[in-house]
Amino acid sequence: MRKLNIISGIILGFGMMLGSCTDDLNQMPVTETTSNDVYTDAANYRSVLAKIYASYVLAGQGQGGDNGDLTTINGQDFSRGYFNLQEAATDEVANTWLSGNNLVDLTYINWSSKDSWVSDSYYWLFFNISLCNEFLRHCPDEEIAKFSSIEQDEIRAYRSEARFMRAFSYWMVLDLYRQGPKVDETTPVTGFVPEAYDGPALFDFIESELKALVAEGTTTALPESNEYGRASKPTAWALLARLYLNSAVYRGNTDVRYYTECITACHKVISNPAFYLEPDYAKLFNADNHKRSHEILFAMVCDATTSVTWGGGTYLVCGSCGNSSTQDPAKYGLTNGWGMFRARGEIVEKFGDVSATSDSRAMFYTDGQTQYFTGAIDNQSEGYFFEKFSNLTDDGVAASNSTATGCSTDYPMLRLADVYLMAAEAFLRGGAGISRTEALELVNKVRMRAYHNDESGKISDSDFSLDFILDERGRELYLESIRRTDLVRFDKFTTDSYIWQWKGGVLDGRAVNARYDIYPIPDTDLTANPNLKNPLY
Repeated sequence: MRKLNIISGIILGFGMMLGSCTDDLNQMPVTETTSNDVYTDAANYRSVLAKIYASYVLAGQGQGGDNGDLTTINGQDFSRGYFNLQEAATDEVANTWLSGNNLVDLTYINWSSKDSWVSDSYYWLFFNISLCNEFLRHCPDEEIAKFSSIEQDEIRAYRSEARFMRAFSYWMVLDLYRQGPKVDETTPVTGFVPEAYDGPALFDFIESELKALVAEGTTTALPESNEYGRASKPTAWALLARLYLNSAVYRGNTDVRYYTECITACHKVISNPAFYLEPDYAKLFNADNHKRSHEILFAMVCDATTSVTWGGGTYLVCGSCGNSSTQDPAKYGLTNGWGMFRARGEIVEKFGDVSATSDSRAMFYTDGQTQYFTGAIDNQSEGYFFEKFSNLTDDGVAASNSTATGCSTDYPMLRLADVYLMAAEAFLRGGAGISRTEALELVNKVRMRAYHNDESGKISDSDFSLDFILDERGRELYLESIRRTDLVRFDKFTTDSYIWQWKGGVLDGRAVNARYDIYPIPDTDLTANPNLKNPLY
């Protein structure tokens, strides 16, 4: 099977939805009596699991998000909001449609607890967590004992995947908001005000869940491998590595042992013979990127036939193509471009002269465009357009009619190259379990791929530093919704140690209040749950 058939997870009448994004979060996506009917059939467990995976990229039960699961402010799926929170304020992305898409405050790092994308993303995350919790409520051994032994084993495996998706969602809560309500499958669905997880408590919960999912010889463990788009042990190890690498931010203090744990987790992935770097960087981001499971460890799956979305890969491919420039949409497998995303000059500068560089990752459309801004950030002629994502298959054919059904390009969330760079960074931060030579070699493997195996791509030991790693992560992972996380970890997101154009709402850029390293809990949930606070806001 190419991918887990996401459309099968859209269970009409299942009733898993919140009536309003302003509802108290303890009013989880409550299942009606029909949920009892759903769980009487073992085959339906797979469909519900598919719904859990789909909730990252689909906004509702119908095509393109029709019949929405949540009444959100922006009316978009989770992946669009997550991309905006991770990219809009950074040195990577300049948005064109600021007011129309409620992106002024994100772009200028001036948001509040009333920001629409901050709120929508928060509620989508807890929608997914609630889906996982409801699923897990129906997975105890005593409840599934009515099924055959084969079906029970399958449901136990699904149970582990649901726990991973809950842990992944909670990791995003930790990374974005640094706190959140403490809810699991034992939490009452009504009439209960959850306790608050702070950063360390969230960290500990996520760590314990992921460690249980990679434990050898247990019924809680994820499989060693799985269908593309589904969680496996390597997926969990990669997320553990990301958790450990950001431990100082999440826990509020530096403990070098977590960098050693990061290296250990990375090694579990790197040493797996099933994984290797895709030789052609561009193929990681085209409509056939599901064939790159040797590098893409986890992705938001998008398919113009079975799971039409205006988020995920569609948002990136269509948004990166100009609609008033000389770009030809057909070059990217599109029927039209949206003209939304342009590169800020600073991320382009990390490649040097993009017209002369041999770095294959420097994928920018420059014709008629200037690299830097001389005025307003929403001027489409300033800032290069991105060419990283496309809706073309390996054969160069458009995978879909992008206007009618969006794109079929999946959105990578965890990649092997990221694991290589995390291991190298963890070493530079004091982690043990790898030598300096081995760490440098991992970085050079990533760079050699970028330079088509030309030795000129390699860096020397004298170049191998934390500052280099941050820039290299920018070159390798731009547009992959990790830049804000990286800049916060390096203490460069809000401070004056790194300035980019329009940072802080002025053309030449400026430092901003450190509170913006964390997004605020929405006002509506502060009212519903007095255990949550926004001390910085």
